[in-house]
Amino acid sequence: MEIKAKGRYLKISPKKMRLVVDLIRGMDAGEGLNYLNFIPQKAALLIAKVLKSCIANAENNFDLKKENLFIKKIFVNEGTVLKRWQPKAFGRAMPLKKKNCHLEIVLEERNPNLKKETELLKEKKILETSGQVEASAHEGKEINVSAKEALRTKETIGKGQKIDKVKTRAKGTKGVLNKVFRRKSI
Repeated sequence: MEIKAKGRYLKISPKKMRLVVDLIRGMDAGEGLNYLNFIPQKAALLIAKVLKSCIANAENNFDLKKENLFIKKIFVNEGTVLKRWQPKAFGRAMPLKKKNCHLEIVLEERNPNLKKETELLKEKKILETSGQVEASAHEGKEINVSAKEALRTKETIGKGQKIDKVKTRAKGTKGVLNKVFRRKSI
């Protein structure tokens, strides 16, 4: 599900805005917001404001979690140009162009089925503890393996129920390590 937010008629040139936008494209929403706090440009403040608005839209309107969102699209379009004049030497006047821009941010869920799968898994765990596994089996609810793995990686599920962490190896790490530590031929 795509969540959108727009910032219109921002008083900064699109070229300056695009320099900062390119830094956070594709990041997680929370990580991007954190990243913008440490960038000194004026554009970072304007982008952060629109990004906060987009995250608030996702949380309040669609009941999505901030941790599960990432920046799918973020782009800057040109807005209106205010044409002004500045006096120069010998009675001349030079044109000034005060540019505006429009910012649009589109967020999307990293794993759209995570919420549903975790709810099913919690429900099954509750039924197993109460001995009502057969009741959930005839309702036709299936739980995917990915949901089980997603829950195992979290330390706690609910009120004080601890689960062992599952250590996962990043894909492709073996090949990278082999390249780094390979023997040099003599």
